[in-house]
Amino acid sequence: MKIFTTTKALREYLLLQIRNLRQTIGLVPTMGALHEGHLSLIRQAQLCNSVVVCSIFVNPTQFNDPKDLEKYPRTLEADIKMLEQVNCNVLFNPDVNEIYDTHEQWHLPIGKLENLLEGKFRPGHYQGVTQIVFILFKLVEPDSAFFGQKDYQQFLIISKMVKLKRIPVKLVMCPIKRDPDGLAMSSRNIHLSPGERRHALVLSRALNWVKNNFEPSHISRLKKEAELMIGHEPGVELGYFEIANGDTLTPADAGTQKIVALVAARVGKTRLIDNVVIS
Repeated sequence: MKIFTTTKALREYLLLQIRNLRQTIGLVPTMGALHEGHLSLIRQAQLCNSVVVCSIFVNPTQFNDPKDLEKYPRTLEADIKMLEQVNCNVLFNPDVNEIYDTHEQWHLPIGKLENLLEGKFRPGHYQGVTQIVFILFKLVEPDSAFFGQKDYQQFLIISKMVKLKRIPVKLVMCPIKRDPDGLAMSSRNIHLSPGERRHALVLSRALNWVKNNFEPSHISRLKKEAELMIGHEPGVELGYFEIANGDTLTPADAGTQKIVALVAARVGKTRLIDNVVIS
């Protein structure tokens, strides 16, 4: 695996060694602290492309809480070993100064989607997400890019950015990877104590209960039951539970065709998100 820390070196390599040979490039953007969920994105990218580029960059512009940025796990040495084990071709691991200059400005007219759910709880978060993904797309010029379903809202917003900026890239949303107990894999899970981890399982239980008992005419009741289920779990503070339109993330109703249930909660000091596609 080749490792690059500068945009110049990465750009030259991709142009001279990959593009000139007419090979396709798949991009997997990450913030590191890799787990099996990330590796599943790498494997999916390998099925569709000649070369896979994984980026590891803890992006400061998508954190509205400096403490959250500071405590975000950084495990580069272990990440490199994991990427080598799955035969990833390229790792791009730049410093902040390599990505942003002091005059960097960015605003994308995302619309209502920016202020719903995660956007409501994390103001400015999706401006930071679209900013770094746009930079990576312009740098790598991937044929396809791979993202996890766990960040469902993020995928919708990046899809909107691609349309607004007319970027020629295929976006692929890959299924959520879960531990055997049902907890959605997340880099933040390492902050959970054994007890907190057990309590965190209520999130996937509530989502699956809604999916298994779903009736279009009972959406309001299902939402309330799920909220109660999570609210009664010790050490879990519910942020939101929404049964939404899968395209707009506005509340679903009996006539909605594409439906997704999404949840966010704080377990101890760790904020977790999860979702399940219902129809």
